[in-house]
This record gives sequence, C-alpha cells and structure tokens, in this order.
Amino acid sequence: MAKIAVLMGGNSFEREFSLNSGKNICAALEEAGHRAVPLDTNEQLVPTLRSERPDVVYNALHGKHGEDGTIQSLLEFLEIPFVGSPASVCHRSWNKDALHSSLIKYRDISGEVDGVASWPPGVFIAKDAFKSMGAATALDLVAERIPGGYPVCVKPAHGGSALGIHRVESQEQLGEAVLDALSYDDAVNIEQWVEGVELAVAIVGTGWDARVLPPVEITAKGDFFDAEARMDSSLVEFHCPVRLASLSQDEAEAQAIRAEVERAALEVYRAYSVVDLGRIDMIWDGGAARCFEVDVSPGMTDNSLFPAAIKAAGLSLSEVLDELVSQYI
Repeated sequence: MAKIAVLMGGNSFEREFSLNSGKNICAALEEAGHRAVPLDTNEQLVPTLRSERPDVVYNALHGKHGEDGTIQSLLEFLEIPFVGSPASVCHRSWNKDALHSSLIKYRDISGEVDGVASWPPGVFIAKDAFKSMGAATALDLVAERIPGGYPVCVKPAHGGSALGIHRVESQEQLGEAVLDALSYDDAVNIEQWVEGVELAVAIVGTGWDARVLPPVEITAKGDFFDAEARMDSSLVEFHCPVRLASLSQDEAEAQAIRAEVERAALEVYRAYSVVDLGRIDMIWDGGAARCFEVDVSPGMTDNSLFPAAIKAAGLSLSEVLDELVSQYI
C-alpha cells in the first residue's frame, strides 16, 4: 500500500471543481488499496509534505497554480514524484495561444507532414496593453483580423472550466466581454468562433504509448458548454462515445471522422509532450478537428468528462489511477 498525497482546493477560481475532483480521486485511490492523504495547498503544504513523506503526489488542482507549472515546479524542487506533466509542459499548455506554435514545431521535429489537428485563428492581447497602451481603441480591427469576422470567441488566455468565455456577436458587445475575460486573467484571446460537434478526448499514457479513450460528445442546452453547465448537469448532455450520427449520416464516414478526431487529439497531446494523462478539447466543424485547449489536470468530478470516458472504455477510475501512481512507486 502506497501513501498518495492528493493536492486539492487551492485559491484559484476553480477551487470548488478541485475539491470535488480531489474527493473522488481519494476515494478511487483508497478503493485501489492505497492510502490517500488529502492536502489543501495553503502555507502548511511544504511542511506537511516533508513530514508526511508521501510515496507519490497526485495533483487534483485546477486552474492557476495547479496547471500553470507552479505546483509542478515546487514538487520538482522537493524531489517528490508526482503523476502528470512536468512544469515545462504545464507552462506551455497553460497558454492557450501556444497551440499553433507547438503543433508546427512538433510536425517539424517528428516529420508529421500530414497532421490533422488545427486550431481557431485569433489574436492575443495582454491586459497591460489595454490598461496603459490604448489597445481598447483598436478593437474595431477585430472583424478584419479574425477570419470570417463575427461572431468571435473571447476568453482568458490562461485558465479553464470555461470561466470568462463569451460568444460575441458584434463590436458593440466586444469591450464588455474583453473586460470580463481580463477579470480572470492578465491576457485575453479573441479567436474565430467555431460551430460544430464539441468533443473532449481523454488520453492516458505518455508519448507513443499514449492511448485514446472514447471521445465524449458535449451537447449544451444553452449557447455553449459554459462554466454554469460544467457545474449543473441538467444544463448539458454527454454522449460517450460520441454518437456516429453527430459526425455523419454515413456510418463508414462517421467512423473515419472519429478516427481522425482521435488522431488529432494524440497529435496535440504529443506535441505538448503531455505525461500520464490529459484531455484535448476540440470541435469537429464538419471538415477538420479544431483543437482549442489542452488540459493537463482533467477534472474528476461526478460531472467531469474524463471519468465518463474511463467508464465508456470499460475501465474504472480506481484502475486507471492505480496504473498511473504505481509507475512511480
């Protein structure tokens, strides 16, 4: 039996998501025969880790500090093994504007000339540019900078759980949406709004040994899968695996599209060098897999997408977590 410290809570906007994830992770680890030690990330964290001397740490933190490399850097300094990606990977994946450059670099290095993953084009603007450089006076340029113009997606450049994300239909709505996004972060992404089948692809493993779990189809009852829908299961429907009819009315074509979606997810996962587990969020727009987020610390709440994929694969959360922690013992 191993002692596993489960880091949860924290002080990000996603604290409640993290506490719910941590509770389920602790229960699954206990079911697998391990001793789970839940720890909130407060000023007592380092002294507690040094006194508890866990065999492995599982990071159940979401948002800032949990996914931006902060906790990973700390654990690396303390030389405590942990499940998940190292700080260097988390730094890159935390910045949603880094997707295109990571994919291009990966294709150059790997020789993947016929990659299938793509991304919504957009612009990145820092809060300081709005506050002290007059960037707000140039928002009229958005319609010509974003292919297709309005509607556009406005979102914090860093973060998760759909906090601060807006669908903006016109320039008149843009300023308010940008201000709200910047209340969550120090930069904003304004990018092409993509319509289609929203998908979350969970992946377990590392490098060429990584394997895809069945893609989850997300059908929000509102405009999109926003933060409210992520906390209230009555506002969204999940289908796992994705319904073939949602991809195409032709079954053979739908199977081919699902295979392309899974290949695109693996391409992004490997481009970022994600370790152990992660989730790639994307939209199938009818012609391509448009990836828009890499989640290195997937939620494990009752309503989360990763557990749904685990169940659809015929596995249990305890099995998967046991596999992940055992490699570090």
